[in-house]
Amino acid sequence: MRENITLKCTECGEENYITTKNKKTQPTRVEQKKYCPRERKMTIHREKK
Repeated sequence: MRENITLKCTECGEENYITTKNKKTQPTRVEQKKYCPRERKMTIHREKK
């Protein structure tokens, strides 16, 4: 049931992280605060469509 997803920075648009999620328990798009090396700060990363 776990599926690989790509997290994309909301500020610069760069795809920085790959993670997994369970589609059955978490049907909405994932949103996490992570470090963006291009911006050099913590930004919100959302699941790419």
